[in-house]
Amino acid sequence: MAGLRGSTLAVLGAGKIGSAIIRATRPCVSKVIGTGRRPETLRAVEALGAEATRSNREAVERADVVIVSVKPHHFAAVAREIRGSVEGKTVVSVVAGVKLSTLRAALPGAEVYRAMPNINAVIARSTTALAPHDARSTPGGGLAEELFRCLGSVYWIPEEWMDAWTALVGSGPAFFAEIVDALVLGAVMVGMPRELAYAALLDAMKATAEHLESRSVHPLELRDEVTTPAGTTIHGLIKLESEGVKAGLMKVVEASTRRGRELGALIDAAVRRNLTP
Repeated sequence: MAGLRGSTLAVLGAGKIGSAIIRATRPCVSKVIGTGRRPETLRAVEALGAEATRSNREAVERADVVIVSVKPHHFAAVAREIRGSVEGKTVVSVVAGVKLSTLRAALPGAEVYRAMPNINAVIARSTTALAPHDARSTPGGGLAEELFRCLGSVYWIPEEWMDAWTALVGSGPAFFAEIVDALVLGAVMVGMPRELAYAALLDAMKATAEHLESRSVHPLELRDEVTTPAGTTIHGLIKLESEGVKAGLMKVVEASTRRGRELGALIDAAVRRNLTP
């Protein structure tokens, strides 16, 4: 196999993340095959310049690298379908909660990885975590990393952090979107046009992120630089604290992490039932 550019990629499940992966990786590989169950999904795959099929097994048999991007409750059935076709292939699961031990049990002979990108893959700006396929492997490099760098940035992390990553980074864009909407509505409430508030807030958020990154300071240092005695910022911060916003956001990550662990346990049980003759 001539590296990633000479490879065929199969993306099993062309939903929102699967379609984003197809779009971002299409220039990086020789061919992409996407799977789906509904005719409109297959048409969408073809519109992205990929080959479409309903058969997960057929896609895997023709691929060098496989990304499993199905919904969690479909994973056990898909794993059973492709089980005999993955030997010697790189298989990456982006399904929330699915543990590496589950992947190894369900897909013997494959080099399996666990990954968690986010919806920003749509604009090739995903922030993706990769967990190495076993405790003895050295993180970094290989087809899995090369592939996900087509989507954006890549971080290698221990698997035990993956559920927290899913909550913070995988689900993060949804949480950020809620915060943006709330702040914009606040500006509308006090008289600013929505379009102006939205554009200005996104501009300020992007610049603040770059500011924090470039200076490598703790967020509270930047907060204190903005906060002046008896000024507007401190009055807003008092309200934020009284409403429990900070604690609420901490609980958001905690609840999402807990749900990832619950999904993993449910999927593992389903996979092991499917493996029973």
